[in-house]
Amino acid sequence: MKLENAALQESMGQQTRQHTHSTKWFKNWKFITASSVIVIGILLGALSYYQTSHFNAQVKINGVHVGGMTAEEALHKLTSSELKNTIYIGDQQILDGNDTKMAFTTKDLPAVEKLLKSQWSFFPSSKEKNLFLKPNSQDEYRTVTLKKQLEEKLISLNGGLKAPIDAQARLEDGKIVITESVGGEQYDVAGLLKEYDKHGYTSEIKLKPLLLQPITADSEIVKKQEKMLQELLGRTVNYKVQNKVYTLKANELIKKASVSKENTITIEETLINQKVDEINAAQSTLNKPFTFKTHSGAVITVQGKGYGWALDAKKETALIAEAFAKGETDISAANIKGHGWKGEGYGYETLTNNGIGDTYAEVSIKDQRLWIYKNGKMVFTTHVVTGTHSTGEDTDKGVWYILYKKKDDILNGSRVGGGEYAVHVDYWVPFTNSGQGFHDASWRTNWSPTAYLNAGSGGCVNIPPKVMKTVFDNLETYEPVVVY
Repeated sequence: MKLENAALQESMGQQTRQHTHSTKWFKNWKFITASSVIVIGILLGALSYYQTSHFNAQVKINGVHVGGMTAEEALHKLTSSELKNTIYIGDQQILDGNDTKMAFTTKDLPAVEKLLKSQWSFFPSSKEKNLFLKPNSQDEYRTVTLKKQLEEKLISLNGGLKAPIDAQARLEDGKIVITESVGGEQYDVAGLLKEYDKHGYTSEIKLKPLLLQPITADSEIVKKQEKMLQELLGRTVNYKVQNKVYTLKANELIKKASVSKENTITIEETLINQKVDEINAAQSTLNKPFTFKTHSGAVITVQGKGYGWALDAKKETALIAEAFAKGETDISAANIKGHGWKGEGYGYETLTNNGIGDTYAEVSIKDQRLWIYKNGKMVFTTHVVTGTHSTGEDTDKGVWYILYKKKDDILNGSRVGGGEYAVHVDYWVPFTNSGQGFHDASWRTNWSPTAYLNAGSGGCVNIPPKVMKTVFDNLETYEPVVVY
C-alpha cells in the first residue's frame, strides 16, 4: 500500500514538473513570437518606407538610370543629363542634332513623384522598367528646331528616292481605264513627324520607317474617280454665243480626263478648243469683211479693222471644260477679244446689219462725205476732206470704232514733206489706234470734193468747223465707223 502511494506521488510530481516546464516554454514562445512580429513589422515598415521613397533598382526615366534614387535625386540626375538628339529611321541614323541638356526644372518634381508612385511595389523589384516624362516647360530645340531639321532632311532624302505611283481611274480615248499602283521608296514625312511628336524624351529618337503608300486600285478613292468619270461622259453643256446655242456633248469632245485625290476633274481640251475655233470661224467678225449697205443702197464689203470681235479661244475652252467638270448645263460666252487698246473686241452684242448695227458713221472717200445714222435713220450729213492721196496719207479704209471723244485738244503729228506739227482743235474724235479721227480744221481753206487728192489731211477726216459740234454731239464712244 505504501509502495502504491509512493508511486502515485512520484507520478504526480512528474506531472507537476512537466506542467511547470510547459508553462515556461509557452511564455518564452509568446515573447519570442511577439518580438519577431515587432521586428518583422519594423523591417517591413522600413522596407515600405524605402520602397515608397525610392525607385526600384532597374528603373529608368527617358533612358536615364534612376534605380535606388529618391524623386529629388532622380530629378537632379535628369536635369544634369544630356540629350544627344540623334534621329534614326529604323537602324539608319539620318540626323545628328546638337547635344543639349534635358530641360527639366524643379517644376517637374511633382511629375517625377507621380512616376515614383506608379512604379511602387511592396517588395523590391529587379524588373527593368523605362518610364517616360516630358519637361513641364517646352524644350524649344526638340519641339521646333530639331523637328524642322528632321522635316527638311526627310524632304531632301525623298528628292532622291522613287515616289509611289497611285492607282487612278482615267479616261483614255473616250474609255475609262484603271491604272495599277506602284510602291515607292519615299518617306511619309507627315507620318514620321507625328511619330516624332509622340516619341519619348530620350537621347536617341528611333522612328519606324514609314513610307508613302500609293492609292490602290480597289480603294474607295479610285472607285469614286471611276464614278465621276462615268458621270462626266454623260454630261451636255448648252453653250450660248450671241443668239445661238451650241449643244456640246462630253462623250464627243472629251477623250482624255483624270480625277485628282481632291476630286478635281482635269480635262484634255484639244477637241473643245477645236469646237471653239469652229464657232469663231462661223460667227466671229474679227479681221473679217463686213457686208455693208451704203447710203445709196449699194451693197459692198468692207474689211473689219478696229471694229469686230472673236471668242478668246483659250479662255473659252477653259470655261467650257470647267462647265463639264462641274456639271453645269448652260453657259454663255464670257471672253471676247479684238483690236481695242486693251485687246477688247467690239460688236459682240450687235446682231443687226451684219454685225455693224443701225447706229454708225459712214465715210465715203470717193464722195468726200460723212453720214451719221441713229437707229437706222440718217440724222446728219456733211462734206469732209480725208487724207492726202498723192502722198499716201489716205484715211484708212475699213470698219473702225470711236475710241473716245475730247474737246479743246492739241493734236501732234507729222506730214509727208511738212515735218512735225501741233494744232489746236475744238473737238477730237479718234477712231483708229494709229491716230486718225474726226476733228474740225479751222486752218483749212480748200474744202472742194477733190481737195483730198493733193491737198488733203495727214490721214484724219477734216470736218468744217461750223458743223463739227453737231458731228461731235451725234457720235458716241464704241460706235462703228465705216470708211470705204
